[in-house]
Amino acid sequence: QVQLVESGGGLVQAGGSLRLSCAASGSIFSINVRGWYRQAPGKQRELVATISRGGSTNYADSVKGRFTISRDNTKNTVYLQMNSLKPEDTAVYYCNALGLGGINYWGQGTQVTVSS
Repeated sequence: QVQLVESGGGLVQAGGSLRLSCAASGSIFSINVRGWYRQAPGKQRELVATISRGGSTNYADSVKGRFTISRDNTKNTVYLQMNSLKPEDTAVYYCNALGLGGINYWGQGTQVTVSS
């Protein structure tokens, strides 16, 4: 089992920045890919960014050039630096970990609200 705890959400004006953190505990040796997803009201959950154990990253087109995913393996923590935030970035952001056998682990979610 893997436990994920997110922090760092909040309210920010358009153009501002926020940094989300996701700390993992438990069977972290089984995790291959870490990532962030988001879900806006009335919409499906969508991928924001992922980072592999080796550091390879992948971003949704809508956040490329504005968001940066990174990881600190010594702290078992993944970060999402969000710059130039837009009202359409408003959503609940979920931390994800993909483990052995394709098992997905999810955090509890953290609200990000961007005001115009």
